[in-house]
Amino acid sequence: MANEEIKFRRDANVDPNEISRRKVLGFIGWGTFWTTIAASLAGTGRFFIPMVIYEPSPIFKAGFPRDYLPGVSTKYLSGQQTWIINDGGIMYALIAICTHLGCTPDWLLNENKFKCNCHGSGYYVSGVNFEGPTPRAMERAKIYVGDDGEIVIDKSKKFIYEKGEWENPEAFIKA
Repeated sequence: MANEEIKFRRDANVDPNEISRRKVLGFIGWGTFWTTIAASLAGTGRFFIPMVIYEPSPIFKAGFPRDYLPGVSTKYLSGQQTWIINDGGIMYALIAICTHLGCTPDWLLNENKFKCNCHGSGYYVSGVNFEGPTPRAMERAKIYVGDDGEIVIDKSKKFIYEKGEWENPEAFIKA
């Protein structure tokens, strides 16, 4: 009986509005628990939302054939990663990606060649490799003259030199 009386007296001295250490630790513990659950659910939900990257269309119009003087046009290099070459009698579109590691080569007008600044691969104006570690020539894109007379380039269709595909009528047009 004495123990019950002491316990009662101890509880009687506690102010019900006072925040105890036990309550504070309980709030922190439950707050941490629910924050972890919410973050886990948010991460799981984000996993199911696809990361969509919008790329430009691989098919684009490049103007009229008469607009291209003999030589290399870099007009569509930054937007489409494509060079349009007027090689006297024919025109073709080279995809401006080095076949070594995918860097964008530079057109060196004074040296009349493409030179990859990453590892030193060199290409003739035709796109055929002649120096450096590149294993093969650059790829050509499908090129044709549309119904309206403009050049249309389709980068989704590629032609590879080593397979003899550059002779394909879709790999070039008559200038």
